[in-house]
Amino acid sequence: MNLKILGVLLPLALAACAQIPARTEGEPSEQIKARTLKLPGQKLTEPMLFDFLLGETALQRGETEIATGIYLRLAKTTRDPRIAQRATEVALHSRQPVPALEAAMLWAELDPDAVSARQTAAALLVTADRLEEARPHLEKLLASEGNNINEAFMQLNSLLARSADKATILELVLHLSKPYPDLPEAHFAISQAAWFANQSDIALVEMNRALALRPNWETAAIYLGRILQRTSSARAIEFYEDYLETYPKANDTRISYARLLVAEKNYLKARDQFQKLLAENPANADIILAVGLLSTELRDYDAAEANFKKVLELDYRDPGMVRFYLAGIYEKTRQIDTAMEWYRSVTSGNQYLPAQIRYAVLLAKQGKTDEARQHLQQLPATNEQQSAQLIIAEAQLLREAGAHQEVFALLSRGLEKLPDYPELLYDRALAADKIGKPEILEQDLRKLIQLKPDHAHAYNALGYSFTEHNRRLPEALELIEKASMLSPNDPYIMDSLGWIHYRMGNLSQGVDYLRRAFVIYPDPEIAAHLGEALWIQGTKDEAKEIWDSALKSHPGNEALLKTMKKFLP
Repeated sequence: MNLKILGVLLPLALAACAQIPARTEGEPSEQIKARTLKLPGQKLTEPMLFDFLLGETALQRGETEIATGIYLRLAKTTRDPRIAQRATEVALHSRQPVPALEAAMLWAELDPDAVSARQTAAALLVTADRLEEARPHLEKLLASEGNNINEAFMQLNSLLARSADKATILELVLHLSKPYPDLPEAHFAISQAAWFANQSDIALVEMNRALALRPNWETAAIYLGRILQRTSSARAIEFYEDYLETYPKANDTRISYARLLVAEKNYLKARDQFQKLLAENPANADIILAVGLLSTELRDYDAAEANFKKVLELDYRDPGMVRFYLAGIYEKTRQIDTAMEWYRSVTSGNQYLPAQIRYAVLLAKQGKTDEARQHLQQLPATNEQQSAQLIIAEAQLLREAGAHQEVFALLSRGLEKLPDYPELLYDRALAADKIGKPEILEQDLRKLIQLKPDHAHAYNALGYSFTEHNRRLPEALELIEKASMLSPNDPYIMDSLGWIHYRMGNLSQGVDYLRRAFVIYPDPEIAAHLGEALWIQGTKDEAKEIWDSALKSHPGNEALLKTMKKFLP
């Protein structure tokens, strides 16, 4: 090829590469001026130019593995840092970590002052769990940061998170931090690494050191509270209270404190904290919304209503959600017509379908079941989940009306369209049980177990059905025990476990499980089972007391009334 033509094509080929790193990410402009990129004295040859063009052609055709091989060979041949950078980028784009690391190491060797080269090499070495080889690159990166060293330490654990060896990462961060004993961010980085390595004591000590070096550093205060919370919520609460007494305008810390109080169900104190935040940020819709939600939890519905309406006045980003909350307040306070108006006013957002379903439920409670069903049937469903949600909601309306045959038919039609939808299978199994079709119940539940082997309630429902029909009791026990393994604290599963033991003659064991279930959740059916087991055990006064108490709360419960009629004159 004519050398004159080569001279024209060479700039075009180099332009196809990534921009020459005259300024690599993170380098201050004065450092750029101070360094000059050393390029090799390599003469351009026809094979080299051919490889350039071949590599770019392969990239354009999507043949990234071929392009990676070509560029890596070119980088080794030319020893041009620009080509090494391009080879690294192409290998990363094609998700080839081994050649990407080889190219990045060569790039860092050829341009030792390029921050991006060292960053890339270090990141790939960390991903490959070659932490000792990454260490010198990280040391040089930190040493080159100058006034940005604090930010570099704050990003260090994000880079190191690529490695699964958390204990070695902690050792590495400790080593990298040694030259910076008075830098708060270095202690913060050690604390984070210790946290990820499950070394809570080190995490606590180092975060305390970071906060001692910079007492008004809210980020450190928030993390210290989280570390304390892992072992003791009380200690975390005490720390937050002391810190906020010293720094009352530390709003981010106050938010963390308020969230901890919510997690601990201390809603009154949490609302006080949000109200203090509100005093500092009177137009912050998120804070006003939080106060409204906490007021709802505290059953201060007037305050909740006022706060939700104020959020709407501030043009909150999700008005449908706020309208849904308002409707819920009116429903709780028995202002049913107003609640229905607000549910109908939700016309978009994630709460649209839930709001329309609640509207239909309230219609049905007014005796307008047909109108409620028609409302649900007219709602648009944009995916399978929404379609199933609407079918299940309509089935529930029919179930509450006692139309069990219609429930079964509706769910069967739903399964024709969505044959593998778990919730429809589970609901039809229960409907089949109501109309005396145990073979359909078993068929649907076994299919559900096959689709979702961790569906605890499918095992429980099948085992409970066998128990109720007093057949295949050993298999029933096995199914319910499997359900209990998957969900050990579920009161309904615990009730089934007690009931199967009672049916199998293990009376004391049955009573024990039933008592535990009733303590967790005093459901009338659990009360019926516990009362029956106690009655048979001879503790008739306690049985009668449990039945009477449950009947006061649930006067029309069919299972409870049936059991009481069986034993009481």
